[in-house]
Amino acid sequence: MDRISEKIKNLLLLMGFSEVSAEFEETHRKISVHIGDNLTRDEIGYLLPFLETAANLMVRHENLPVCILDVNYYRKERERLISELARAAARKAVATKSEVELPAMNAYERRLVHVEIMTHPELTTESVGAGKERRVVIKHVS
Repeated sequence: MDRISEKIKNLLLLMGFSEVSAEFEETHRKISVHIGDNLTRDEIGYLLPFLETAANLMVRHENLPVCILDVNYYRKERERLISELARAAARKAVATKSEVELPAMNAYERRLVHVEIMTHPELTTESVGAGKERRVVIKHVS
């Protein structure tokens, strides 16, 4: 996987970024990339899916398992925000004993919500909607 990290780093350098580092974290199968070119959160959010696709094409080509890619801790921060949102929605669902619908999220983010809510025995979750409008509904179990 160190080869993949190095290839991602070289790809970013070829794209014109000047300060790039990449390292592989074996325990979480994650490649952490750091770009020192003052990218905004929106720019990283736009760039991340493309880089992750490139990384996973590279690992498939070398018959390695899929990995997760994080750029400038964007994914880590996003996971923290989603977990925080899920906890706040759980408190609201318990307090009001009603359904709380969260905004549309991708499959990975919805999974984070489902996992977070599993710790609340009085709540259940369900994904509703289709495509980019798919979201999680947190329900109070009576």
